Amino acid sequence: MSSLNARQRNDLMAELQGLRRFCLSLTGAVADADDLLQATVERMLDKGMPEDAHTAKWVYRVCKNIWIDELRSREVRQRHTPAVQAGTDDTTPSAEAQAGGERNLRAVNEALGRLPEDQRLALMLVTIDGKSYAEAAEILQVPVGTIMSRIARARKNLLTDSALRDL
Repeated sequence: MSSLNARQRNDLMAELQGLRRFCLSLTGAVADADDLLQATVERMLDKGMPEDAHTAKWVYRVCKNIWIDELRSREVRQRHTPAVQAGTDDTTPSAEAQAGGERNLRAVNEALGRLPEDQRLALMLVTIDGKSYAEAAEILQVPVGTIMSRIARARKNLLTDSALRDL
């Protein structure tokens, strides 16, 4: 593998918007999503990919693997760092967040955040990014039936989420 050819670069550019949404669904934070997106694009440009690889499937898989590596390294850092990081209270809504639409959006995002990661990723790939079940299965490296099951469980969990009942 070497750097990307012109077709692969164009395909990568066409996937950036969906890839950014995928990064956000993985990380749950805009800053982390942007960092993950940058790391993914850098890796693709640096390492390239096989000529016959499907660019979208390849880049999503690379992104997922980079995120898994990041989670593992965070876990190691937390185990070996005795200092507790002082956090800020992000739960206090701002004046703008009082608007009904923003409150609803926040409730949906929180409900999605409470889903198990495997369910959230499958749901986001299919419903938000518009991937087919087969494409999502290939990206997540699981059978299509597993994607279908994860999405069904995710939808059931969202329907029974008490925070979403009031919307």
